[in-house]
Amino acid sequence: MSETAVAELPRDFDELRASILSQRESLPKRIAQIAAYALDNPDEIAFGTAASIAVSAGVQPSTLIRFAQHLGFDGFTSLQGVFRARLRERNSSYEERLNTLRVGDGTAAGNHRILDGFLTASRKSLDVMSRTIDEATLDRAIDVLARAETIYILARRRSYPVASYLAYALGKLQVRNQLVESAAGLDPEMIAFATPKDAVLVISFSPYAPATIEDARGLAERGVPLVAITDSAFSPLASIAKLWFEVAEADFGGFRTLASTMALSMALAVGVGEARRAGRGRGRRAGHA
Repeated sequence: MSETAVAELPRDFDELRASILSQRESLPKRIAQIAAYALDNPDEIAFGTAASIAVSAGVQPSTLIRFAQHLGFDGFTSLQGVFRARLRERNSSYEERLNTLRVGDGTAAGNHRILDGFLTASRKSLDVMSRTIDEATLDRAIDVLARAETIYILARRRSYPVASYLAYALGKLQVRNQLVESAAGLDPEMIAFATPKDAVLVISFSPYAPATIEDARGLAERGVPLVAITDSAFSPLASIAKLWFEVAEADFGGFRTLASTMALSMALAVGVGEARRAGRGRGRRAGHA
């Protein structure tokens, strides 16, 4: 640990922020740069990968480790936990989020300003995904889903609109799928039909829907391959999915976009459709040989 490191670990985000501010005049240039970025973009620190954060902050990934150690942590992952705890504790109501959209004089934000805010957040999310997506993982996920007899789509709450789109797109592409939803509460009966010959595409973000995690865990225990879209290596889905994508969505006024999640979902759906079509084409050529 660095000699300049603080004597005691900050217990929460407020203590961490106070610690950073108290040292700001003495921080080395690069560490000061990431410190300023961290305080201005705490959600990005919470959900971004080390690579994406380093690119966005304009520093080397090793600087993140030195920054964490300077503050007394044994590594960047430990420091990141403080930022993630802040999000869990925040969990503000929608009324509070609307209040953050008010301008300095207390009047409501203009509609155009709100739109610009969400467009900016969406562009930021898409830029991060473009830089950080792992192409090998994308290829493997499409292969797993394309081989499945039926693709089960599992998502609730904020993730549900993406699941609904996936069911629509896969249906149009003539890919057999089952959106796990039931007004009659028949979700367990739906997923009971899934076998290792099928696959599950599951989507969940913090705070994770308990029913989604429970269903996903049960399917994984039965040997059904899972492809997950989630927001962190600390997500419960990351430890049970065959393949998973980390998606860090930016927010505006506490409201997160779904821009990157939707783009990734579209790529998966179309990729599966293309893989299925290519497979059928090979089958027809083999039949005429």
